[in-house]
Amino acid sequence: MQCIQCNKTYSYKSVLIRHQMTHTGEKPYQCSQCDKAFSRKSNLINHRKTHTGVKPYECNQCGMDFLLRDMLIKHQQTHTGEKFYQCSVCYKAFSQNGNLTKHQRIHTGEKPYQCSQCDKSFSSNYNLIYHQMTHRLIRHQMTHTGEKPYQCSQCDKAFSQNSHLINHLKTHSGEKPYKCSQCGMGFSRKDNLIKHQQTHTGEKRYQCSVCCKAFTQNFSLTRHQRTHTGEKLYQCNQCDKYFLTNDILINHQIAHTGEKPYQ
Repeated sequence: MQCIQCNKTYSYKSVLIRHQMTHTGEKPYQCSQCDKAFSRKSNLINHRKTHTGVKPYECNQCGMDFLLRDMLIKHQQTHTGEKFYQCSVCYKAFSQNGNLTKHQRIHTGEKPYQCSQCDKSFSSNYNLIYHQMTHRLIRHQMTHTGEKPYQCSQCDKAFSQNSHLINHLKTHSGEKPYKCSQCGMGFSRKDNLIKHQQTHTGEKRYQCSVCCKAFTQNFSLTRHQRTHTGEKLYQCNQCDKYFLTNDILINHQIAHTGEKPYQ
């Protein structure tokens, strides 16, 4: 079986499908405790351990625990002092291949890690992450100042983050690049596709802590919880009454207009 995009061949269909996700960027395995998603189930299982704190791989020399077996193997080389990986330019040796690869960029000048927000490039992922903190700080400070420098050229809306503006622009263009593989529906945002896909699976991850009723989407749970708390966020601007949901408010406002939509 051959990949139509890069012509690589595979013996098993399941392996081909997994490989094709590297081209499409599809990540169907989403963590139920955070927003991270993965292309492979095994990667999701490993990631979940970061939430549980389980570290099953123990070093028999110092007792340190690790999430993954390969992390333990790399760590054990710090005890043995073995350095299998040698630079062909300056002959410096390293205990891990990743460290050799990173070192070789000093000689080649390669900077494969590019910031998606300002186009600066870095020789290591660590330096990129450190750099991106400056963007996160700037974005965070805007929550205090209310500054919204990213303005839509087609309407008056403005945003504090460029990514939010990009998502908003799709509402004008009608672009819906995220397609549901089961029914073909298109969505302008990936998170909306993920929410929609739960209607096919029937998965209900969001459970009420009071009555244990479960919902497919977090906002449905939030709305339901107001039936327990009595919280009413939606206020009528004509008579100051409050309502549990926006739908109920809209129905109420019809009474003020005299409109009779169901005749």
